[in-house]
Amino acid sequence: MKNNPWNPQGSNGDSNIATMPAPTPAANDAAFDKLRYQPAHAMPAPTPVARQTPSPAGPNANIQAINEEVRNASAWVTPLRQQIGRVIVGQHNLVDRLLIGLVTNGHLLLEGVPGLAKTLAVKTLAAATQVKFQRMQFTPDMLPADIVGTLIYNPRDGSFSTKHGPIFANLILADEINRAPAKVQSALLEAMQERQVTLGDETYALPDPFLMLATENPLEQEGTYPLPEAQVDRFMLKVILNYPSRTEEIAIQEAMSTSEPGWNIEPVISGEDIIRARRVVNTIYVDEKVRHYIVDLVLATRDPRPYKIDLNGYVQCGASPRATINLTLAARASAFLQGRGYVTPQDVKDLVFDVLRHRVAVSYEAEAENITSEHIIQKIVEELPVP
Repeated sequence: MKNNPWNPQGSNGDSNIATMPAPTPAANDAAFDKLRYQPAHAMPAPTPVARQTPSPAGPNANIQAINEEVRNASAWVTPLRQQIGRVIVGQHNLVDRLLIGLVTNGHLLLEGVPGLAKTLAVKTLAAATQVKFQRMQFTPDMLPADIVGTLIYNPRDGSFSTKHGPIFANLILADEINRAPAKVQSALLEAMQERQVTLGDETYALPDPFLMLATENPLEQEGTYPLPEAQVDRFMLKVILNYPSRTEEIAIQEAMSTSEPGWNIEPVISGEDIIRARRVVNTIYVDEKVRHYIVDLVLATRDPRPYKIDLNGYVQCGASPRATINLTLAARASAFLQGRGYVTPQDVKDLVFDVLRHRVAVSYEAEAENITSEHIIQKIVEELPVP
């Protein structure tokens, strides 16, 4: 039989174990007690960890520092508004949204009837910011090469030279973008998202800052093409322009009723100042409760049942995660324009319609009852608790 190493008696095959004398019961008990009560090696005493006592200033000191940095970096906001106000009468909401897009690197979609100074506002902004401006008038017969550029063949040496299109500018005005066919609109997707253009085998980076402001006319339907959802979602804000008030109309009459209106715009900031302001915007403090409030607003457009909001199945498709990102960034920019280093829930509520109105698709039942995405957003804002 094979020797068992766990047998204290051994076997006849192992001479060392076979010749050992058999231990007595008392010896077995003494050996067991010796093993049982043998003290373990002394472990070193743990080093006491000093408790981190928060300073009396705590987060308030950081917010105060951010406030100071924001006030210094946003000193150009008021002079820029004044320069734009020399040309644009009223339209304060439009001007604020243009500045938000400027400091967040976000694109804007402007919708309104003709004559509401959409094009004039963008041209005035470009003149006051010392950046390169290009205007593109979209038509049904337009080609992608008319926007991004093309490769030109040289028959002398058989080579190709690159001809950049008008999209290689800092501030782009895409006028009546819904008049362009789908292949032209798709040419803008890479430029809007990746800030680059591919021509042949080469990829060219667009200048920084790069901001696209597109306009569309909601009245005319003939000769227009609806924007694809993939492109609409890339616009940070969709701004609806309304008619001016009676007082503003009189001011417009006095300023513009001439064949040569005087528009003396003085540059206020440069492209480097805009990039520097964007870095400051990224540091603005957003409390955790405000962050969760933004997420709940977006999630309620997808599935309102967890929030006990009855939308009667009027929502066909909710907002994408881009809405969460853009609403947070736009709220930071709103606080920046007001000289604050922190975001409040009111900043979010002021911008929630501009961020979500083009991202929430309503169902056929909602269209039959004349319920728009703004009605859906309004109901969510009213019933969702505000932190």
